[in-house]
Amino acid sequence: MPPEPNEPPEPKAPAARRNGGRGRRPADEVRADVLRAVGDLLLAEGIADLTFERVARLAGVSKTTLYKWWPSRGALALDGFFHAVEQTLAFHDTGDIRADLLDQLRHFAHVVTETPGGQVLAGLIGEAQTDHELSAAFRALYSSERRRLAVERLRKAQEVGQIRPTIDVRVLVDQLWGAIYNRLLVPDEPITDDFVLALVDNVMDGVKPG
Repeated sequence: MPPEPNEPPEPKAPAARRNGGRGRRPADEVRADVLRAVGDLLLAEGIADLTFERVARLAGVSKTTLYKWWPSRGALALDGFFHAVEQTLAFHDTGDIRADLLDQLRHFAHVVTETPGGQVLAGLIGEAQTDHELSAAFRALYSSERRRLAVERLRKAQEVGQIRPTIDVRVLVDQLWGAIYNRLLVPDEPITDDFVLALVDNVMDGVKPG
């Protein structure tokens, strides 16, 4: 029976489920369906209506399967968020560290200001202050990987003489991304493109060779 005129159609289940459910889907395929469903939901609506029941329906899996991989809603949201933004926040290497920093920070600023991703990230950081499992997962799945990519790119710039050799690039990461996180979590000032541009200019003027 078709849906009522004012009733939105149910989301389509994954292709393997629609094709009669022949055989069990590989675990990596199931996991990919789940993470895609969670990521799409978070960046479209935020975290408020994220539930295991809704994700199970969207991804065509059982709640038992979800709980086997993700012990809490926060852990599920974190994993889905990371995979949703992984390509958007990729750290490109054009050979120009200033241009690459500006590109990456602009993409990050877009995610946290132009999508519900900022609310999702702020909410997960808040929950991680009292949820030790989520805190550990946040470091393992998100922040440590983001930091590693940034440190690698900055060290390469250091090796080719674009950053002074005495600069601690790990602190540089905190200065750059920490400034955006500060405006995200303490919203006294907005995260604008002018802010991102000034941030990169100020930091790079201080670390470039004399």
